[in-house]
Amino acid sequence: MNGNGTALSAGGVQLGVVHAPVRAGEDGELAFTVSTADGQPVTKYEEAHGKQLHLIVVRTDGAHFRHRHPVLDPEIGVWSIPWTWAAAGAYRVFTDLTPAGGESVTLSRTVEVAGDYQPQAAEPVAKDVVDGYEVTLDGTLAAGAATMLTARVTRGGQPVAELEPYLGSFGHLVALRQGDLAYLHIHALGDGEPGEIRFHAEAPTTGRYLLYLDFQAEGTVRTAAFVLDAA
Repeated sequence: MNGNGTALSAGGVQLGVVHAPVRAGEDGELAFTVSTADGQPVTKYEEAHGKQLHLIVVRTDGAHFRHRHPVLDPEIGVWSIPWTWAAAGAYRVFTDLTPAGGESVTLSRTVEVAGDYQPQAAEPVAKDVVDGYEVTLDGTLAAGAATMLTARVTRGGQPVAELEPYLGSFGHLVALRQGDLAYLHIHALGDGEPGEIRFHAEAPTTGRYLLYLDFQAEGTVRTAAFVLDAA
């Protein structure tokens, strides 16, 4: 996995201004346009993992992660989705996309959300509990070296054998480097034992990484969060 997603433009396209509610708790819409170098909106995209665009939003301290799929108006090239900020702070908005006939890129912008901001410290943790599902991430990250990460999903102490495909695999893992939030997008190698999802990972540098695993069970997508250090 290679770190990217820290720039407004790449591969001949640019992420425009992100329009969204200005305060936490306000209902509204998040909308943006991706344009070519000459300012023309991009209206045609290739699909990747079942979607034309993956929207990743997370506060700069790693809290309030969301992975969504907005809708494109093909006439004007505007992506939009209903949106409410859960809390105040500075958020990084990532767009993972492939323009038709172009290269896959990840573009990002920072959006400021007004309100009382209470940052959260990100300490190393390899286990999370979501709606009764216990998720453990086994393995380590090493700078410049390939490693294997295995997510194990259990419930009541038993492996969850009924994991359902989500975006073309049984799990979808996003990792962000703390500090600059360089975007590391990984997909599963495949399922191993029941309740296991394996990933191939390579951290570009030493540092602390924020990891978010989307998995689906009983028709619902849930997100488990972890923090690992790359030595």
